[in-house]
Amino acid sequence: MKKILLLFAFSLSAFTSFAQDNPVNEAEADNDTIGPWTKKGNASLMFNQSTFDNWLAGGENNISGTLGLNYDFNYKKGAWSWDNKLIASYGIIKTRNSAFAKKTDDRLYFNSVVGKQATGRWMYTAFLNFRTQFTKGYLYENDENGAETREEYTNFMSPAYVLVGPGMQYTRNENFKINLSPATSKFTFVDKNFTLPNEAYFGVKEGESMRYELGFNANLYYKLDIIANVTFENIVNLYSNYLEDPQNVDIDYQLNIVMKINRYLTTNLSFQTIYDDNAYQGFQVRQVFGVSANYGF
Repeated sequence: MKKILLLFAFSLSAFTSFAQDNPVNEAEADNDTIGPWTKKGNASLMFNQSTFDNWLAGGENNISGTLGLNYDFNYKKGAWSWDNKLIASYGIIKTRNSAFAKKTDDRLYFNSVVGKQATGRWMYTAFLNFRTQFTKGYLYENDENGAETREEYTNFMSPAYVLVGPGMQYTRNENFKINLSPATSKFTFVDKNFTLPNEAYFGVKEGESMRYELGFNANLYYKLDIIANVTFENIVNLYSNYLEDPQNVDIDYQLNIVMKINRYLTTNLSFQTIYDDNAYQGFQVRQVFGVSANYGF
């Protein structure tokens, strides 16, 4: 864990240095500005289908699709600002030999930061972060006859995470921001019918539906235009719980790469990794790649 934190600290230092020496191009397309409000978003549909007939190399017929939304609506007037980001995606796949359609993606993410100018590039802030999923999640296995079975393990708002707290934010430009909150409350909500003995269900005790933590939160947003029509959007969230094992830092890193083909088609890569020892003793990894039809608004 120490090695991971040292690596992240080095990377954050490199990011900061790079951003100071190489300001990001702030020219953005498809912005909708009404008075102090700036709105920008993108909806995407990724579809894949494969069919195999007498294909000796092997393969399984499948069909899959993913819907995605990435939307920003921000307010700026005088010394006050209010930045909001919504990310939502849902995908499923159905293969010929599987009894169930399975999820390939399922996330709902909302981050909101209100701030007032303090000095230079710094401002006083208060933030709220919310994360959950849309539908049920299952654990899959085969019974003694080889038939596939599943057991419900997660659902909408189970788990759900809410972080809220005051802090300070450094803003280099619209594409590089760091928010530090030393007194962040974290709430973990679950369906108490899922809770297990020994706090085995996302850290929530048996028979309860919520876990409370107080700690330090750091959030980094960094969007970089690598070359023309290729953007890298990085979102990093770190959290240390003062009340229990502060050395076990929760990590949530999202990388969204968009390679624009034309106005309506892009190649998208979405990568996310989570470390939260209350949920799983190791790194959770999610990756989705494909060509998407897009609509910007």
